[in-house]
Amino acid sequence: MEQPVFVEHLRGCMARPLPGVAAQRLMSPVPRAGAEPGFVPPISPRRGGVLILFYPSQGRLHLPLILRPTYNGAHSGQISFPGGAQEEMDADITATALREAYEEVGIPPQEVEVVGQLSKLYIQPSNFEVYPTVGWMSRRPDFCIDPYEVAQLLEVPLADFYNPANRFEEEWNLRGRAVRVPFFRIQEQTVWGATAMILSELLAVLKEGLQA
Repeated sequence: MEQPVFVEHLRGCMARPLPGVAAQRLMSPVPRAGAEPGFVPPISPRRGGVLILFYPSQGRLHLPLILRPTYNGAHSGQISFPGGAQEEMDADITATALREAYEEVGIPPQEVEVVGQLSKLYIQPSNFEVYPTVGWMSRRPDFCIDPYEVAQLLEVPLADFYNPANRFEEEWNLRGRAVRVPFFRIQEQTVWGATAMILSELLAVLKEGLQA
């Protein structure tokens, strides 16, 4: 799909009702902590914003993902979108996503066309509500990685997420219980949990737009 056509397609997709939880569940661990019927967080969750950025590179559409460094925390060593916690300085959750993406990997906020938002997602281990912002940039960003926040940048062609050869499901032991975990295997990295669930809704949104 040519770039101008894709951008118009993306705008149209994001203007339609979102598939939400039904699409997220396609890549959700089973059982998933915090998804139990009637579950209420013990304390109010923090709000976080992540940026899903489409950009052209080598004739293909790409998305950036990051590998978090190893640290003493719930998401140590995991793959995620650029993003983080909302701060008082942020005008809204989209501003959070753009600020964090700039701080972590150098994406210039002024060059990002914000197209819309996907459904929020609660993450129980870190007690966050994450709001994904979808954006477009007409060129590949001049990435500048903050090594404190990012161990590795992955530039992933959108087509790789549609390739069934990159999708797997295994039984893992998470926090002492057996869990069926669907995941993407991308550039020798495992993309699972909240990031995979957000990607699942994104792919569903784009697919529904193609079929509309």
